[in-house]
Amino acid sequence: MSNGPGAGIPAVSTAILAMSRHLEVRDVLKTIVASARELLDAEYAALGVPDDHGGFAQFVVDGVSAEQWKAIGPLPRQHGILAAMLHNATPERLADVREDPRFGGWPAAHPDMSDFLGLPVADGDEILGALFLANKRCPKPERTCGFTEEDEHLLGILAQHAAIALTNARLYERSRELTIAGERARLAHELHDAVAQKLFSLRLTAQAATALVDRDPARAKGELHQVAALAAEAADELRAAVVELRPAALDEDGLVATLRSQAQVLDRAHTARVTFAANGVRALPAAQEEALLRVAQEALHNALRHSGAGQVEVTLTRHGHGALLRVADNGRGFDTGRVRRAGRHLGLVSMRDRAGGVGGKLRVESEPGRGTAVEMEVPGG
Repeated sequence: MSNGPGAGIPAVSTAILAMSRHLEVRDVLKTIVASARELLDAEYAALGVPDDHGGFAQFVVDGVSAEQWKAIGPLPRQHGILAAMLHNATPERLADVREDPRFGGWPAAHPDMSDFLGLPVADGDEILGALFLANKRCPKPERTCGFTEEDEHLLGILAQHAAIALTNARLYERSRELTIAGERARLAHELHDAVAQKLFSLRLTAQAATALVDRDPARAKGELHQVAALAAEAADELRAAVVELRPAALDEDGLVATLRSQAQVLDRAHTARVTFAANGVRALPAAQEEALLRVAQEALHNALRHSGAGQVEVTLTRHGHGALLRVADNGRGFDTGRVRRAGRHLGLVSMRDRAGGVGGKLRVESEPGRGTAVEMEVPGG
């Protein structure tokens, strides 16, 4: 790949546009890494996001297969030159990373790397991450770095825009968290009122039964039956509060239970009726279940916030060895042709990327005034 201005700048522009299509942090990280590797024609690329303890909270790689990555195993807490990049926000261009004094070796399954280019991803003084490339695909004399000064300049431009994309994605995720927190707070208030009302009725009925015990035992018996019924209803309301207010736990509860719980929460929190049904669904690989959940959440968000729907139906059915998710609403709908040209509208690009990332397909059916249906099909594991 030639890195002259004619080839480099259009490629940078393409990479920047790719990053801007995503709204979730994990998607942005993956796109930054893939874009950097393609832009500079490197064999390997990685991006590490710092935690609060001198290590990495997230570490995304490109050029390493899932099998290789699993064999490499967990990252050590202190990761040599990579961890050093989080503290010293300066570029590093090395002919052979293995000869750097900070190099601490790597696991047996780790691919062999020589020439190295590392750059911080920073927002002002805050280091958001460190971007690394290794093994430039080009002829190079022994003990020289294939990455050039021009490569470093192009990666610097990409890193600046990566910081913007990453900051925007974090803000977006935070806003979604606040929206969910607001919905849960509203639901908690409603459940509190419902339980308080039941308990108030229970108290009055028990007082009435006490007053009737001596002079009208038959009526007192009836009131006590009512006490038992009200107590059972109050217990049901409290169970609903526990189930519906706890955060969704995909790993613990599975996809069906998590989707059902979220549909119940949204049904309580919105005026629209939200329903969920599942039919014959088997457990799927974790990546597929997470992708299905995220697409369902995005589609539900769109339906409840933008469509004006009064009814939203979520269904998950067995489809061959895989599954088919459908989120359908009776809202105002939209022109899918125009949305396709707009690209990012309603998170459709992100949803398609999620589906494609697990070997699935996404279909969107909509017409103005006729509602919208989002379908995601994934194969079996």
